[in-house]
Amino acid sequence: MGNPKGFMLHERKTAPYRPSDERLSHWGEFIQQLSIKELQRQGARCMDCGTPFCHTGCPLGNSIPDWNDAVYRDRLEEAIDLLHATNNFPEVTGRVCPAPCEASCVLGINEPPVTIKSIEQHIADQSFEQELVKPWIPARQSGKKAAIIGSGPAGLAAAQQLARAGHAVTVYERDSRIGGLLRYGIPDFKLNKEIIDRRMQQMEAEGVVFKTGMDVGRDVTLEQLRAENDAVLLSGGATQPRDLPIPGRELKGVYFAMQFLSQQNHRLAGDEVPEKQAILATGKKVVVLGGGDTGSDCLGTSLRQKAESVHQYELLSQPPEALDKHWQWPYWPNILRTSSSQEEGGERDWGILTKEFIGDENGALKALRAVRIEFKQPEGGGRPEMIEVPDSEFVQECDMALLALGFLGPEKYWNGKLNCKLDGRGNVQADEKYKTSVDGVFAAGDMRRGQSLVVWAILEGREAAYSMDEYLMGYSSLPNQNTQFNTPGYSDMRQAPER
Repeated sequence: MGNPKGFMLHERKTAPYRPSDERLSHWGEFIQQLSIKELQRQGARCMDCGTPFCHTGCPLGNSIPDWNDAVYRDRLEEAIDLLHATNNFPEVTGRVCPAPCEASCVLGINEPPVTIKSIEQHIADQSFEQELVKPWIPARQSGKKAAIIGSGPAGLAAAQQLARAGHAVTVYERDSRIGGLLRYGIPDFKLNKEIIDRRMQQMEAEGVVFKTGMDVGRDVTLEQLRAENDAVLLSGGATQPRDLPIPGRELKGVYFAMQFLSQQNHRLAGDEVPEKQAILATGKKVVVLGGGDTGSDCLGTSLRQKAESVHQYELLSQPPEALDKHWQWPYWPNILRTSSSQEEGGERDWGILTKEFIGDENGALKALRAVRIEFKQPEGGGRPEMIEVPDSEFVQECDMALLALGFLGPEKYWNGKLNCKLDGRGNVQADEKYKTSVDGVFAAGDMRRGQSLVVWAILEGREAAYSMDEYLMGYSSLPNQNTQFNTPGYSDMRQAPER
């Protein structure tokens, strides 16, 4: 604990945003870093709370009080060692994670919680700037080969851990660049893609081989990879979007959110997008269906493309603006949250059920028909019932509708003749050691658990790597959830034990 009275002396401050009109004029990141002195004050707010629930709030089990104290004492190398002990990509989570650790902060029971996310991003970025992030080269190669299918956060975390254990690791990615949804799903204004590139350089120096444009199941079969490698990890994303099967769904102008977002990221990366396939909000009346992070990203992207108007509709009721008496700390609170994109413009509305897309004589979208709904609890208990509000139907003019309704699971064609068993939700079935029904094949991330947070993906990649290392060698020296707090830090792990 940096300062025993820090939480009483200093108010919570987070990294400020640049003004909306300025950030809407470009696609770059817009978060302004706090000064070093201010970050030290924020680190000092971390209490000696006895049981730091932030450890359990974060799936990774980040040692948050320790690196808060290191920041307070201006010990950057110690802070990045502590971060890397549990998290391969703190520069990513410090930007895009919703910070469940802050919701579980003990100080947050009756005061604003510690500014964990801003401190984490500062540690990572400053460590790169000061060249404290260097390759970890294993002392000896194991002679074992591992194939990673998918280069999102789960696949990349697993690849880095396995390479540090001395295995020859190849990552297969179907897109033209590495990163998965980090690269093509998250807008550049939230995650500058140079952040991914600089981490890739470290991983390549550690021996990880990246193969892009390789669509496993089509360009190369899983059977081939299984024959050529000692272990295979399935770590693709839950990329199958939830559709909205209502009249007019086939109209031109109705798109899945990821079609829209990924195309813009390709465009910014310099990839050619044929004019006939272009999905642009420029000059259009846009409606985004879905109030989550993906819907918010569609809103921010539409505003930057100079849409005429943007409406964002959420099926669920509007959350309360403040914590209510039913909230049970340290669980994630159901309160109204406003994203940076929602601050920039557009109109938000809740309790909206879309019933029909309306087209013109050319088969193009011109409006949607919707109705307001309420959720009522049945007298006998159980799941709330959705009830349409009488006389609340309305028509919203629009010529683009973006479906940001979540994801159902991984695409199915990849399974091929390998026939991994699936669970009831269509995800790859894997046990507590991330083993699938096929020997030597493991699964992690969204492909195993369904759509989830980036911190869960990183955790699953790390844990799967531990199990794969154990499978390959009979034991593992890699850290996992049971051993990470007894594992040496970053500077002491630059060489894996000889095997």
